[in-house]
Amino acid sequence: MSDVRTEGAQPRGGGRGPGPGRGERLADWADGRLGLCAVAKSQMRKVFPDHWSFLFGEICLYSFLILILTGVWLTLFFEPSAVEVVYRGPYEPLNGVLMTRAYESTVEISMEVRGGLLIRQLHHWAAVVFVAAMLVHMMRVFFTGAFRKPRELNWLFGWTLLMLGLITGLTGYSLPDDMLSGTGIRFAQGAILSIPVVGTYLSMFLFGGEFPGHDIISRLYPIHVLLLPGIMLGLVVAHLILVFFHKHTQFAGPGRTQRNVVGAPFLPVYVAKAGGFFFLVFGVLALMAAVATINPVWAIGPYRPDHVSTGAQPDWYLGFSEGLIRVMPGWEINAFGHTLALGVLIPFLLFPLVMLAIAVYPFIEAWVTGDRREHHIADRPRNVPTRTALGVAWLSLYGVLLIGGGNDIVATHLGLSINVITWSVRIAVFAVPALAFVVTRRICLGLQHRDRDKVLHGRESGTIRRLPHGGYVEVHEPLTPAQRHTLTAHEQPAPYETGPDTDAGGVRRRIRRADRLRARLSRSMYGPRAQVPKATAEEYRRLEREH
Repeated sequence: MSDVRTEGAQPRGGGRGPGPGRGERLADWADGRLGLCAVAKSQMRKVFPDHWSFLFGEICLYSFLILILTGVWLTLFFEPSAVEVVYRGPYEPLNGVLMTRAYESTVEISMEVRGGLLIRQLHHWAAVVFVAAMLVHMMRVFFTGAFRKPRELNWLFGWTLLMLGLITGLTGYSLPDDMLSGTGIRFAQGAILSIPVVGTYLSMFLFGGEFPGHDIISRLYPIHVLLLPGIMLGLVVAHLILVFFHKHTQFAGPGRTQRNVVGAPFLPVYVAKAGGFFFLVFGVLALMAAVATINPVWAIGPYRPDHVSTGAQPDWYLGFSEGLIRVMPGWEINAFGHTLALGVLIPFLLFPLVMLAIAVYPFIEAWVTGDRREHHIADRPRNVPTRTALGVAWLSLYGVLLIGGGNDIVATHLGLSINVITWSVRIAVFAVPALAFVVTRRICLGLQHRDRDKVLHGRESGTIRRLPHGGYVEVHEPLTPAQRHTLTAHEQPAPYETGPDTDAGGVRRRIRRADRLRARLSRSMYGPRAQVPKATAEEYRRLEREH
């Protein structure tokens, strides 16, 4: 006998009816008003390519989340006040010392709050790793050409995040008001004073009077905990939305084209991997915070305007700017009752200009190449020697100036003259990037030659064979079709040409200077000396017939 049920009837035995459960009804209600089902179907199965270099972006995201979480915790105990107090706490070496309430609360977090020192160091280490991961992630994007259309806007978002990260780091380690952070603030104030005409007024407005003033800590605090993190959080969200919208770039390989993505779906594979990697990053940072001391403010002491911390060094990511100022000669110009401190002003202007060059590079390259197509296949750095050489030259400049920013530490630890180090850095600022550019470009061209030889002749096997006439040769193993495709899938565009100087009638053509500059830059990037012709199918088949 069949079991016939009518709408609204309850099953026998008091069991659950045939209608949807509470969770299903809630999902239906939300979908009817927000349209979540269609979004979930299209996005939850979105495919992400699998390559180890993509993990740098994830490290940025996870360290930023850790920064937010630990920063919220620290705000519960830190007091951004410049009111002077006398320390009466458990740390005996500081008892009776006059200090600001900001410094005292930092020492209390480190010495008296349970887990406070661990969270403080976790926050600081996360900041260091965050900026480092951003730099490495941007260099990965730069070297692989992942900034090309349609990702130029996302490149600008990433660059803005890097700049805001530098500023947030500066405002963050300035809050404890210890000797080291006070010296850094004094350094920044000196740079502001070097601005012609208005520098003094800007310093007075910022510090609320003569340095160090009583307002700087309370003004830096909301900038550090609210303004900059809020902007960065919005940029991170926008960055991720564009990554979803444009899809990830992928390296060339069989089945990979400009129109598809080969990889794992977002749900459940990618989410599971990302979740595990988050806890791995969190665990490593927690281990670093537990065993490696960073910024021990209790050992440095509170800031006093008449003292300077010995061997004061900023975090590594700001060593670039300090190196510029330390190696710059102390030039000054006195005119009309004003002193123009070129030794500080020029480096103060050079730092943002160098960073700005990185921001606009995608647009410069697009102008030079004239390429308006979308690119979803990442370049191998060796296949774009000029761009790769420029990136290495910039990194070498950063490294040289980082040494210049720590010239006193290098001198004391290596027993060298600080004057010798300073002059060596001044010379290296010009010589090392140029040398790095030439060497990197030659290495890339050599790797292109090797790839061409691999495609045509195969891989060296290490097996030696004796020929009938007594000679010896090494046996080469031919590459698989997939390997040959990977090594030859890249494009080699022809350089831009302005054409002949005269037309068919012998009349001299007018060629704009911008076009001549574009042609010269294009030849340096894609001319005969900038790339090795890749192996073609015809060459490969001809060699096969010969053998």
